[in-house]
Amino acid sequence: MSDIGERLTRLRLEPALAFQADVEALSPRFAQLRRLAREAREASAAAENVTPTDVTKSGEDDALTVLIEAHHRELRVHCYRLLGSYDEAEDLTQETFLRAWRARETLDGVENPRAWLYKIATNACLDFLRKQNRRPTSYEPVPGMDSGDGPPPPRLPWLQPFPDDQLPEAPAPQHEPDEQAVASETLELVFLTAIQQLPPRQRAAVILRDVAGWSAQETAELLDTSVPSANSAVQRGRSTLRQALPGRREDWSAPAPGAEDLALLQRYLDAFARTDIDAMVELVREDIVLTMPPNPFWFTSRDAMFAFVRPNLDPASPMFAGHWRALPVRANGQLAVAGYLQRPGTSVFRAQLIDVLRVEEGRIAQITTFEPHLFPAFGLPMTL
Repeated sequence: MSDIGERLTRLRLEPALAFQADVEALSPRFAQLRRLAREAREASAAAENVTPTDVTKSGEDDALTVLIEAHHRELRVHCYRLLGSYDEAEDLTQETFLRAWRARETLDGVENPRAWLYKIATNACLDFLRKQNRRPTSYEPVPGMDSGDGPPPPRLPWLQPFPDDQLPEAPAPQHEPDEQAVASETLELVFLTAIQQLPPRQRAAVILRDVAGWSAQETAELLDTSVPSANSAVQRGRSTLRQALPGRREDWSAPAPGAEDLALLQRYLDAFARTDIDAMVELVREDIVLTMPPNPFWFTSRDAMFAFVRPNLDPASPMFAGHWRALPVRANGQLAVAGYLQRPGTSVFRAQLIDVLRVEEGRIAQITTFEPHLFPAFGLPMTL
């Protein structure tokens, strides 16, 4: 057990020096696109002996720039739902804008520029998924480790959290739960895990139709297919989702956190900061599920989880990892915690993990622990 604990400690708690990139590095292609737009306007102005302002007011470059800025957040969320990874969604959003830039001459003849961007984004993501050819698997038993007596949860090594403060200001159109497979605002990790099980085109069809709110005709046009073919993909995708998701929507689509949930989060933060293991035990369900993508470790019971956690938090243990500070954040519409660790013999608290929490019946039912390199995306420093 000590060997397993040491492996997991290294994977989960090792200082994240390799990930300390600044925020601008997350979107270099968008910066490149803005630079290209500026240079194109200036070159056009110089050639025609007019000011850049005159060109901006009437040029296609300005129209595209305005279009991009208006739909940047919306398209990033669309790519994230298709891919399940924040980093990949950011990259594919920038790829979308570069493809749009290369095709900007056609924008004047486009009746619906938003649909035009959605089509480019969807195709960019589908191209990416065809190259990856990946599907969720189930967690495998880890030799020498007690993961609990629950069934192995789905494993998505590429899964990453999405910061709530980067969501679009206006939600997509909503659908009645009894008519559609999902709600339009859904970003919960339970839904993302389930929809990743669909083949890419089915996934895109369901997201376009049921999440983004496009009509059957529009969905077909965005996928370059017929309406019957698009409807068939949507129906097959919905059927698979219903099997992958819990039976009732309220079992997987959590409501907005209320006062009781926020109070629970505060108790969790306090216990985390004090390394009060007994207090933490009281806050989680007996059948709690803990996963740590991309790492292969998992737990499906409170006893199994704390059998591992306790030595890492106990100052008297040779496996003691150090002292913690925790900050509340929001990810995927769920409560979350950003954890900083001060390892023994050091004076700095370094970013270590983001725990996304799922609360059921007043206790924590699921913890998904992510690696720390996305702290800048959440507006957090890498050290305290």
